[in-house]
Amino acid sequence: MLARLVQNAAIPQDPLKATHVLVMLPSLDEARVPGEGGGFFGGKVLDAVLARRRMRLHDLGETPVAATLEGGILCAWVMTRADDTLFQQQTAVRKALQLLLEENPVEMHLVVHGSTEERRLHAELGVYTAWLNGPVLPSRKTGKKQRSRKPLARIVLHGYRDPGGFAPARAKAQGNLLTRELTVLPPNELPPGIYRGYIRKLSADQGWTYREFDVRALRKMGAGAFVAVAQGSDPEDAAIVHVQRRIGAQCKTVALVGKGICFDTGGHNLKPARHMYGMHEDMNGSAVVLGILSAVTRAALPVNIDCWLAIAQNHVGPRAYKQNDVVTALDGTTIEITHTDAEGRMVLADTLAMAVKRKPDVILDFATLTGSMHVALGSRYSGVFCNRDALQQLALAAGQASGERVWAFPMDADYEGDLESGIADVKQCTLEGEADHILAARFLGRFVKDTPWLHMDLSASSHKGGLGAVGSDVTGFGVAWGMEMLSRIARPDA
Repeated sequence: MLARLVQNAAIPQDPLKATHVLVMLPSLDEARVPGEGGGFFGGKVLDAVLARRRMRLHDLGETPVAATLEGGILCAWVMTRADDTLFQQQTAVRKALQLLLEENPVEMHLVVHGSTEERRLHAELGVYTAWLNGPVLPSRKTGKKQRSRKPLARIVLHGYRDPGGFAPARAKAQGNLLTRELTVLPPNELPPGIYRGYIRKLSADQGWTYREFDVRALRKMGAGAFVAVAQGSDPEDAAIVHVQRRIGAQCKTVALVGKGICFDTGGHNLKPARHMYGMHEDMNGSAVVLGILSAVTRAALPVNIDCWLAIAQNHVGPRAYKQNDVVTALDGTTIEITHTDAEGRMVLADTLAMAVKRKPDVILDFATLTGSMHVALGSRYSGVFCNRDALQQLALAAGQASGERVWAFPMDADYEGDLESGIADVKQCTLEGEADHILAARFLGRFVKDTPWLHMDLSASSHKGGLGAVGSDVTGFGVAWGMEMLSRIARPDA
């Protein structure tokens, strides 16, 4: 649950009845600071802290500081520099908030300064970042310290009042929180059967239409790529889940497709322990899709959405698929199995084929798909592949505007030669692993036909210490980007 927001248009003066205060300053240099202490809350103490640390005021845009004021108030100061990117601004504000959240406050006061426009931007950024970092993610720790951790319950904003209560930012934060809450759950608490039940309940609460295709139904339909992965689990509790949000025939329809592998052992090509640890997060793509759908619904964006979630596990067993198997996908494509740990592209193949049948205007798919993308980008960016140049440019712009950075990769046709099979229409992957992120995109592209399509390989789904506005290792990356992307796609001229 997100903290309750209280707004006060006036800027407070010292003293303020509070325990924890974040002061957000606009782009200023020492020559422009109005009077002793800058006229800011706690400004005299800030002057002393900067002098002691040999810092300039401008340095607060990269290194926020905190100090205790008279009366025991813990105050942090941060600057949002106009020439910084949104990602840089989000990072600075998150670092400042963390200086305060270390004490687990129940209430946070946020004081914004600057022109009216600057205060509006600072207020939205500060409130959004506080909403993201105030909640407590699911934990099963039983120690005294963990039991005492309380979520942030109240944010008091000074210096700006938004008539709508920052509703889009709130929707985006709630979607991100949903994604992270699902992703961190241990695998014994979120196997496919339980996950499907959770999505069914969420759909009822949000007013979405829910339908699922279990393994038995998928076998009859001929979805051999998905079933090949799902048949290794006992019980066979996998399914392709279809969740639908409809606004009207006049609105564009976007298909969101998510990889939901609740645990990935690697199958018969078993992962070593150090690479299998954390594989409960391999369902993050499906959690991102649900987070985007939740955010879009709460923000009432004018776009129809079809969510297709490929929910399964990749296990070892007597019925599990194996190297050199040949399976037939839903669209009739025959696939030679080369490596059982490339299961994500298998379940997505049939899921994309189902999504295409509904003839959406655009397909966006999300998956923690390849280790090679992580090698290429690390965990600060996620990689995207598109079959339309205009869609690629839209994706890059959405990354800049949302603070969730993406980088576009090539997927030229000559890469296809590496996937040629002597016995089937296509190989699932190669054993060499070279450019596997590109080959995976080429493989998936076979199943979207000519539909405008973007594939996001979520290398930034987890980043040690947090990323951008998010302070937890699990980042929820893709929700803010997805909401920005959909708002652009929904425009009549897009």
